[in-house]
Amino acid sequence: MNSSADKFCVLLVDDDPLVLGTMSTMLASEYEVLAAGSATEAMQWLGEREVHILISDLKMPGQSGLELLEWARSHSPKTVRILVSGYAELEDVLDAINRCQVFRYLLKPWQPEELRQAVRDAARVVALERSHEELLQQNHQLIAALEKRVRERTEELERANRLLEAANRQLQQTNAMLEKLALTDELTGLPNRRAMEQILHAELRRRTRYPSPLAVGILDVDHFREINSRYLHTGGDQVLVALARTLTACMRGTDTAGRWGGEEFLIIAPITEAHGAFVLAERIRQVLQNTPVHYDGQEIRFTVSLGFAAVSHEMIVSSETLIYQAAAALQQAKSRGRNCSVVTPIACESQARLVASAS
Repeated sequence: MNSSADKFCVLLVDDDPLVLGTMSTMLASEYEVLAAGSATEAMQWLGEREVHILISDLKMPGQSGLELLEWARSHSPKTVRILVSGYAELEDVLDAINRCQVFRYLLKPWQPEELRQAVRDAARVVALERSHEELLQQNHQLIAALEKRVRERTEELERANRLLEAANRQLQQTNAMLEKLALTDELTGLPNRRAMEQILHAELRRRTRYPSPLAVGILDVDHFREINSRYLHTGGDQVLVALARTLTACMRGTDTAGRWGGEEFLIIAPITEAHGAFVLAERIRQVLQNTPVHYDGQEIRFTVSLGFAAVSHEMIVSSETLIYQAAAALQQAKSRGRNCSVVTPIACESQARLVASAS
């Protein structure tokens, strides 16, 4: 894509002109960039132009970024939506996912490569969906041609059938690529946030039929920003890849781990009570603490903090409650100095906690 007509169109929305200028400069060489200082101006652009990727700040005067993205979801559903915010409140994140179906959530201050990678991933989704639509159109055209030729010649029908089968095979391959992209984290190969939400909802539905304990945890890499600063983002990426590999090796076959966002990972452990969650968290923490990452001739050592929420077999809870309690337990682990595991049993009575810190 060389000419502006061939480039994907990216609409940037932020009430800070300096932020708009910085983002525009970063993306202008690869994309056609539009800028808006408010949600109202962005809606005008969306009504006038075909916008492929929308990047909006959360907090803006007037209509918020969430309201804009929710509007865009209804009025421009093919536009891939990315939300940028300096506030990491869980409620905002859940609203962005549930109401707006955002593709990515970036936390300020974002790194240039982090923004570029998010836009590249979004552009890849747009390209695949465009290919998907073209194949669907080709499929419809082949069906129409087939119906006409049936009335004419039997041999033409056989040829059209072969063409249709080839188009269907290509369509299936494209659908498989789209599904994998939509549910897999590109860096680590683990399930992404959307996939983990689906897995958690399925597990909660299973528990309504077959009551059993359940533990859900959030793992966060301690001082990850310092790792990125010292070893650059390539080194930080290597840490996340190695962490994902080790995390998978530490868990049972029934457990699932996925990348929740940034340096956070979500862990779902079915048929696991509070004590079992504590044992699992400590095993993961200790193995990661003692498993350095070798990168560019250097040895990167890092630690993690884990927060788990655990429910007994008779407790019925929502996914939002589990994630909220796990996030709260993670914050307690960080407040205890990091490199620590905190498990919060969710019960009608007390909220006892098991805590372990590295010696």
